Amino acid sequence: MFKFLLLVAVAVWIYYMFRRNPAAPQEPPVRGRDVPEDMVRCAECGVHLPRSESIMSQGQFYCSDEHRRKHQG
Repeated sequence: MFKFLLLVAVAVWIYYMFRRNPAAPQEPPVRGRDVPEDMVRCAECGVHLPRSESIMSQGQFYCSDEHRRKHQG
């Protein structure tokens, strides 16, 4: 009977050890990933995109070179 109780106690202990949610190790911050970026609107089609992916010409932002040419032409 004692061995059975010991086995149950060990099983319960193992269950709680695995069930516990330890804090996951945090990844080091990656430059630019966690920093919010300004969004701009294409002057031709109105789509919003990150400033770093836009094309700027004469104070206007564009989503592609084709839209830049189309809007200025």
